[in-house]
Amino acid sequence: MTYSIIARDERSGRLGVAVQSHFLAAAARVAGARAGAGVVATQANIGAAYRSGGLDLLAGGASADEALAVCMSEDPQPEVRQVAMMDARGAIAVHTGAGCWNAAAHHVAPGVAAQANMVASPAIPQAMVAAFQAHTGSFPERLLAALDAAEQLGGDLRGRQAAGILIVEGDAEVDAEPVLDLRVDDDAEPLVRLRSAVARARAFVPMWDVIRGPACRGPVPPAADESVHAIEVLGTAQREYGRRNLEPSFWRAVALWRAGRQKEARVALDRIARDNSGWTMLFDDVVSRWPIP
Repeated sequence: MTYSIIARDERSGRLGVAVQSHFLAAAARVAGARAGAGVVATQANIGAAYRSGGLDLLAGGASADEALAVCMSEDPQPEVRQVAMMDARGAIAVHTGAGCWNAAAHHVAPGVAAQANMVASPAIPQAMVAAFQAHTGSFPERLLAALDAAEQLGGDLRGRQAAGILIVEGDAEVDAEPVLDLRVDDDAEPLVRLRSAVARARAFVPMWDVIRGPACRGPVPPAADESVHAIEVLGTAQREYGRRNLEPSFWRAVALWRAGRQKEARVALDRIARDNSGWTMLFDDVVSRWPIP
């Protein structure tokens, strides 16, 4: 019912899993990852114990081969499962049971594996791996390229519904927060929506850094270079976000205010508050909490 990819980014050491399926909220059921431990994709007839138990074993120091073997030994129906596991070192173990449906197959290469069932072509996993290896962009972009490659060969036999991408640090404290965790649970074009969400996440990370700093909040006035940097970052983020979400422009107005450019700040605020006075109420609260002399 699904195609997915697990991989390790050789540049950052991060581990990721990405998936698409004609199945509601597929990523929440298929994809598992734990920082410093590994990633898991469980599909076909999903076995939740492979995800939770597998990650526990990987976090405890088991290799991917060992973790998968233990999970399969405890499963009364391993023949209907398709599972891929990767440990923090990038070692991979994959199982495609004989009871999986329609062109079920997997393909493994160093640092990456793709698996698919109930799909249009048994060549899909190999095409996914090739697309991941050939793409020169960021780690999320490479995972998305693999999903696109599956679609180009027909993808899920039933069509599209849900997709997701989950990335964690490979060399990190176990249970650290994911680097990226995005899902589209029910949409006619989940990969289009997922790619859009990844682009916004790329803008969100630097935005989040500046809105937590002195350019936007706190009792200590920002340095001039901090304000300039924040205003630039927030402007870039707004262009990525588009007009549906004006959060970057709100914080840009706050940064302008704290930089001593109050007139510009009010003009910027008025522009985004035309259809929602809540922005003005929030702005007044923020700037009153940390007045700048």
